[in-house]
This record gives sequence, C-alpha cells and structure tokens, in this order.
Amino acid sequence: MKIVVAGATGTLGRHVVDAVRAAGHEPVAVSRESGVDLTTGAGLTDVLHGAGSVIDASATSSTSTKASVQFFETVTRNLLAAEQAIGVTHHVAVSIIGAAEVNSNYYAGKAAQEQILLALPSGWSMLRTTQFHEFTEQLVHHGKVGPIQVVPRMRSQPIAAAEVAAEIVGLAVGEPRGLVQDLAGPREENMADLVRRLLDGSGRVVEVPLPGAWGRAMRNGSLLPQPGTRLGTQTYDEWLATRAR
Repeated sequence: MKIVVAGATGTLGRHVVDAVRAAGHEPVAVSRESGVDLTTGAGLTDVLHGAGSVIDASATSSTSTKASVQFFETVTRNLLAAEQAIGVTHHVAVSIIGAAEVNSNYYAGKAAQEQILLALPSGWSMLRTTQFHEFTEQLVHHGKVGPIQVVPRMRSQPIAAAEVAAEIVGLAVGEPRGLVQDLAGPREENMADLVRRLLDGSGRVVEVPLPGAWGRAMRNGSLLPQPGTRLGTQTYDEWLATRAR
C-alpha cells in the first residue's frame, strides 16, 4: 500500500516513514522539502494519487494558541480536501491525551484538529498519546539560558515516538476506526528529572511553573493518562540507552 506521510521530517514523521517501510508498504514523505506546502495545500493532490491512506504527523513549533489553532485547522482541512478530491478514504491523525480538556496554547491546536475529525461521519482514525521521550530534546534546544537549562514544571508519562509510529501505521493499513483507545508511556515521570538524565550532569536544570491553563495542566496531571489506558513498553531510560548508541 502507498501511504502518504504528512510532516515526514518531524519528530514523529521520521519514525512513521521508517515504520511504513518496516511494515512492507510504500511511504511517500510529504514536507516542504519535498515541494508540498501543507499550510497552502500546494502540491498535495499530486502526491496523493494512488495512496491508500494519509497519516498526518505534522506539527508546529509555535506555542501560541492562535497560531497553533490556525496551523492545525488549516493543515487538517487542506489534507481532507485533497483526500476527498483524489478519493483517498482513510485519514489517520495523532493527538495528545488531555489536549481537548486543556484547550490552550499548543494543545488548543490539537483540540481544534480533533473537533474537525470528530465532526466527520467516517473515513478517519485518531490516536491520542502522551508526550514523546523526544520532547526532552526539544526542551533542551529551546530552554538553554547560558549554563542553565530552564524546564517547565511538568508531570508526564512519556512514550517513544517509534512506538507511536508503529501504532498509527497499523491503523493506516486497516479500515477507518474513528477515535481509538489512548496510548501512554509505561510510567509517570517528572520532566525536570528527564532532562537531567538527558544532559547527564552537563548543565544545571531549573524548574519553572508556567502560567495559565497550559502551565496548570502540566503540573496538575491533566496530561496524564486515565487508569486503564494502554501502555507502551520502552521506558525513558531504555530510550536514552538507544539514543547513545
């Protein structure tokens, strides 16, 4: 099966492309580097010809509520319109556990994406997960202030992006299932501790409580999975060990 991967160069998208190949299918990597602009729709219909499904692994670097909502609404609508025009019958998306309830900053965009899909009668599958292990790398990249590493005070139950990729490829090769059971990492962690382990003593990590609904959700457990949620297997420390190879 030909599977189009939108956002193929991102944290999740790279793993999705690998997972599509590992499953014996043909990935078509869609990104600006490939000449397709998800925010305008330019080039989308051309790459969708012959596809059995589309996996939306796109993301934005903005944490602004307005910018995040605009990005995810625009990209989702552009993908769905192109899929309808070409006749692709399965759209697969990934969201974040708790995003719809928090509905602020970056999570507002994911909530908007969910609302668009939930309003459709069929033709889609969506998996909600917790943050990826790889999220700590993003924090280190954006939060360094001199010798200090600033990290939001946050409770998390992170999961390996590769595990999420395998799950959504499994969805993509089947029939549309709508909203599927959530998937979280194997255990709860403190984000500052995760960053300390990533840095391995090479910097001073300072926890900072972020303001507003977004910051409260990070601290109060709103982004943690509910009891009974399916759990991934790779722990953060196991992921760190593979990263160091």
